[in-house]
Amino acid sequence: MSEHDSGGRKRIAVNKRARFDYHIDERLEAGIALEGWEVKALREGRVQFADSYVLLKDSEAFLFGCQINPLPTASTHVTPDPTRTRRLLLHRREIDRLTGLVERKGSTVVPTAMYFSKGRVKVEIGIARGKRQHDKRRTEKDRDWQRQRARIMKRG
Repeated sequence: MSEHDSGGRKRIAVNKRARFDYHIDERLEAGIALEGWEVKALREGRVQFADSYVLLKDSEAFLFGCQINPLPTASTHVTPDPTRTRRLLLHRREIDRLTGLVERKGSTVVPTAMYFSKGRVKVEIGIARGKRQHDKRRTEKDRDWQRQRARIMKRG
């Protein structure tokens, strides 16, 4: 995978765990409220959000569990908290719609990717349903078959 995707956006991180654990039904783009040191750390790719999730509360959306590690040259007057709760920036209509979808049985909202778009950090969130164990095995089997097929095609 390249650093830039087809939309000219610079990818920071992809949550592969979300695609393995969930069926992603729909995707949305959300802004994220960050501090200055966090943006600098994201430019260096110092983010881990495999175990992160989105919580909808009081008509607001929050990103929990996303770890942005500060650079060693972070400012001395700022005490960075790598795992602080970050607010997602969505329109009220979008939050209301997400809340309605999440209240249905088995749906949740998970972050799937983080990227720069026109100089701003965006988070791609997906409305997801949990996979059962046999679905995960099938996904792994398909991935192994794709890898094996590519190997066979490469040899000729």
